[in-house]
Amino acid sequence: MSKKYFVKFVSEPKNDPIKSIVGVACTAQAITEGHDVCVFFAAAGTRLLDPKYIQELNQEMGPDSKLISELMEKIIANATLYCSFASVKATLGISEGDGALIVPDDKIKWSGPPGVIELSATSEIQLVY
Repeated sequence: MSKKYFVKFVSEPKNDPIKSIVGVACTAQAITEGHDVCVFFAAAGTRLLDPKYIQELNQEMGPDSKLISELMEKIIANATLYCSFASVKATLGISEGDGALIVPDDKIKWSGPPGVIELSATSEIQLVY
């Protein structure tokens, strides 16, 4: 039976890269299992939308690994993505429309605390990384 998952990436991935890798892997697994997955990137968790940082996480998995890129591609293609624009600007120095994220701006629902509250209220399972 399909469940509604809400996954929020809010922690600084640089402080605990393995935690971020586990979060990305669990999100992709929920998609693989056919669940309805919404992902919100907020605060320093927006670093996971930076292509350069994803390459760093790939290296955590091995010198030639592309695992994290592949998992993120699955998430981008199959989950509903939300993001705090203010967090992207504060964390990455990127403005909306710069085309510098791993996902096109038009595939992200830009939101803030109201989106987090709505997603948590309507989901059955919440995971926070």
